[in-house]
Amino acid sequence: MRAPAASNTPTRMSVDQWLELPEDQRCELVEGEIVVSPSPTLDHQRAAGRLFRALDDHARAHGGEAFVAPLGVRLSDDTALEPDLLFVSSPERYGPRIVEGPPDLVVEVSSPSTRRYDLIRKRRLYERFEVPEYWFVDLDAERIEVYAVGPDGRYDAPTLTGRGGSVTSRAVPGLTVAVDTVLPADLGEDDDHPTSVDLGDDGAPG
Repeated sequence: MRAPAASNTPTRMSVDQWLELPEDQRCELVEGEIVVSPSPTLDHQRAAGRLFRALDDHARAHGGEAFVAPLGVRLSDDTALEPDLLFVSSPERYGPRIVEGPPDLVVEVSSPSTRRYDLIRKRRLYERFEVPEYWFVDLDAERIEVYAVGPDGRYDAPTLTGRGGSVTSRAVPGLTVAVDTVLPADLGEDDDHPTSVDLGDDGAPG
């Protein structure tokens, strides 16, 4: 997801009220509060587009449907998020303007200043509202992090897969994606990109 920013729109609203906002106001609703999303970076869009093609190819071959932002997902009466990508196996979850309930898989692609929002706040929301699997495409560390629900109903420790490896989904049977097909090729030419990220106390990169 792109970097969150403050909004002048009054906060504390329901998802139904959020759906009535102007269509050109890109934002999410988090526990009744508006979070505005600035425009993404070029590398963000490149990675999101490449991964969407992989998800869409899988859906065409095996069923289900892949979507790219902006498309809202209603997680509760006061929380609606817009993942960068999502995969839905059943059309029963489709509402007129929003996906009703957790998708099988959600994906966020990193952009500057989004790490804490995507990997702490949004990850906790996805876990709380029982999204089976969450992928975070980390363009800085050049890897894909996969959070999947374990036997206790919480996300297991993430699997971290870098260049040369492939990610296999637990939630979407048969889905395997090579990391190199998602990451923009020129990312590796920038020595300023870190190759590892410290984990915070809650298991998320900080």
